[in-house]
Amino acid sequence: MAMSSMEVTSKTVKKKVHPKKGGVVKKFRAVYLGPIIAFIVFIVAWQVIPSLLALQPFIFPKPTDVVNAVIEDWQLLWPAIQITVGESVLGFIVSGVIGIMASVLLASSKVLERSIYPYAIVLQTIPVVAVAPIVVIWFGAGFNSIIVISFLIGFFPVISNTLLGLNSVDKNLDDLFTLYNASKWQRMWRLRMPSALPYIMAGLKISCTLSIVGAIVGEYIAGIGGGKGGLGYSITVAAVQVKTPYLFACGISAAVLGITFYLLVNLFSHLLLRSWHESEMKAEK
Repeated sequence: MAMSSMEVTSKTVKKKVHPKKGGVVKKFRAVYLGPIIAFIVFIVAWQVIPSLLALQPFIFPKPTDVVNAVIEDWQLLWPAIQITVGESVLGFIVSGVIGIMASVLLASSKVLERSIYPYAIVLQTIPVVAVAPIVVIWFGAGFNSIIVISFLIGFFPVISNTLLGLNSVDKNLDDLFTLYNASKWQRMWRLRMPSALPYIMAGLKISCTLSIVGAIVGEYIAGIGGGKGGLGYSITVAAVQVKTPYLFACGISAAVLGITFYLLVNLFSHLLLRSWHESEMKAEK
């Protein structure tokens, strides 16, 4: 019996749909299944091992202890997270803006680059913990010092990557601009800056997570109480009071904050580069 046109169409649609479903399952198994299983095994082991060893929560809390601490101290934890988010974002913005502007300035003159860039490297090699007390003396305890410390940690990746990008222009395009007698600033804004964008985004991705570390270190050293302390200050207080489950809750909150911040910057980078840069175009395929 000859099949009707509707049956033929239905079979054709099924043939087209099945490979997509198979592709989704295959991608889930290849990309997500392993990390999900590893996470479940880790949580189960974390829950079981302290019970088997009869460890007290103030020595090594179980995940359930940490969840209980989050619920009990949510009124303290949530404001601390909000304060750290604000400080980290501000520190990151200052790092990004000053880092990019300084890189453009250095890239515009080889003399400036050779004269100043080594001092940026020296600044990066000094431990922030050693610099922080000086920052507190200069800017006082509290918000200003925390922003400066966050800036100091997040600044170098931006300037380093941006400068590398500005100096990595395609030679053929550079010759083309020379052929058309482009001015120094036309070359900078129409050739070097677009070429450096992937490098700038790479620096910002590193800087965004470091700015959170900087804010927490700043709060740890220069934080103040009275409802104005962030996660770093909460960690200090929890350590003094031996509230280990709450200490874990603060640490996990900082980690979640860092991952979220990174994903947001990564999304911005994807939206900015996806239409023209090979790295993001390949990622979409």
